[in-house]
Amino acid sequence: MNSQLKKIFSFGLVMTAVGLTLTACSGKKQGGSGNSSSDTSKSVALITDSNGVDDHSFNQAAWKGFQEYGKEHGLKQGKGGYQYFESSSASDFTPNLNQAASAGYQTIYGVGYMLADSVKASAKKNPKKNFVIIDSVVPGKNVASATFKSNEASYLGGLAAAYTTKTNKVGFIGGAKSTIIDLFEAGFKQGVADGAKALNKKITVQTQYIGNFTSTDKAKSIAQSMYANKADIIYQAAGNAGNGVFQEAKDLNTTRSVDKKVWVIGVDVDQANLGNYTAKGGQKSNFTLTSVLKGLDVAVKSIANDAYKGKFPGGKHLVYSLKGNGVSITKGNLSSSTWTAVQKARTQIINGKIKVATSPSK
Repeated sequence: MNSQLKKIFSFGLVMTAVGLTLTACSGKKQGGSGNSSSDTSKSVALITDSNGVDDHSFNQAAWKGFQEYGKEHGLKQGKGGYQYFESSSASDFTPNLNQAASAGYQTIYGVGYMLADSVKASAKKNPKKNFVIIDSVVPGKNVASATFKSNEASYLGGLAAAYTTKTNKVGFIGGAKSTIIDLFEAGFKQGVADGAKALNKKITVQTQYIGNFTSTDKAKSIAQSMYANKADIIYQAAGNAGNGVFQEAKDLNTTRSVDKKVWVIGVDVDQANLGNYTAKGGQKSNFTLTSVLKGLDVAVKSIANDAYKGKFPGGKHLVYSLKGNGVSITKGNLSSSTWTAVQKARTQIINGKIKVATSPSK
């Protein structure tokens, strides 16, 4: 991505209408293809974390929901419609939130728990605007909080890994340690354990954290070590850094025959396309076993639609789970028998017959 396009507004930019002509990553000018109407009551803005809107993960999933919202209501990207503001670092969060408010956007989303303090401050400063925090809870009459039971979908990913592994060794790579990523680790490990028990197998889970969500090189290095230690499936919950896991799997798989491939379990969005590769011998294949989906598109669109109707859920904490596909898992490359087991477990979780842990056991 061109460096001058990295973010739409930075802290040092003068807060004027001139800012609305700056170019976004899509190559379109803000407002250039947007609505000419002065009515901004239906408009929405997304403030990304430092990974950017095209991270193949968290922010991209949220942006998809914005695009679907715009299409449904005939709104275009730009002022009066929908737009994103990219953050290069945490220092951009508050300025971007306030800039979105001053630019006229009515409902403003902070994507990720790291934006919680900034959302709280901006919501207080702009009491007539609607704010949404993703993956955290912020009190306030003009703030809606959205969290996800990612442990439930991660359980299904762990179950799928248990049914698929040939080496009986799998891995989990997390981004930065937090209560949010704990959900992914806890669910995955419980799913692996329950799958191993059902199959009368002993399966070990190697676990390591990167320390952030941006270091693709470190993620690649960790994956290299896990695969070298005979893990044949890695579940990564590491945001943009997780792309490094896919790169390592691709590098390794291109030197092997298809039947010797290692797998990656995707996260947040369907990451099947990242698993495309050419095996040794020239055969086209794919190594994304499945993807654990976090329904950010579902959540952001639902909240935007409520705001559109004048029913913004301010002050409420909205929780998205397997029920209603707030979180889910893709069929991907799972065998039919594995998919059957996954669907059975999904029903049991929804019905309360399986309780999924929210923090990993020590």
